[in-house]
Amino acid sequence: MLKKLRQLKTLLAYKKSNNLGDFAILKSDFLGSKFNPKLYSQLQEVVGYYPPIDFKKLSEYPLGSFGYEYAVHMRENHLKPLNISPELAEVAQRNVFALRYVVTHDIFHVLLGFDTSYAGEIGVLAFAAAQNYSKALKISLWLAKLLYPIIAPQQIKEIFANIKKGNDLGKQAEFLLGYRFEEHWKEPINEVRFKLKLSPIAHNTI
Repeated sequence: MLKKLRQLKTLLAYKKSNNLGDFAILKSDFLGSKFNPKLYSQLQEVVGYYPPIDFKKLSEYPLGSFGYEYAVHMRENHLKPLNISPELAEVAQRNVFALRYVVTHDIFHVLLGFDTSYAGEIGVLAFAAAQNYSKALKISLWLAKLLYPIIAPQQIKEIFANIKKGNDLGKQAEFLLGYRFEEHWKEPINEVRFKLKLSPIAHNTI
């Protein structure tokens, strides 16, 4: 109980900061997000791995590169990178699933071709559930199937289409959560997709 109280106090303190990555990983840690233990060995490559993301640098990469397309997605949707501060190294080391899921969420949107609408979010959630990351994500998907059509009735068709698409992609793709995306920013995004067994997506070159 005392441990949870300390975690809650820390979480509330970080909520007031501008570092959304810190708040997100502390929230996940507080809620006890648990990874599927059968897949833990596949996360070893990213234990303690959370290099900072520099939008300015990524924006200077060539059109169609992974880093450039990611930076465009974040800028157009007014999103900030979920960087993790060095002082949270212990939490990051202890809860690698929470860390990697937080850091890669927006990367998944870009690679999978899902926008940030309710329909897009459920597509990413369906993908993560299909990759069998955790039971909690499967429960979250079940709840989202019930709630999202009510919250966004104008997106019902897209919601259910994206559930199927996310599920199909999750079953065909490599294990994305353990991939060091940050080492491939300069590569053409469709080459990254190909290596991960994801379908290529056309992008606007105008």
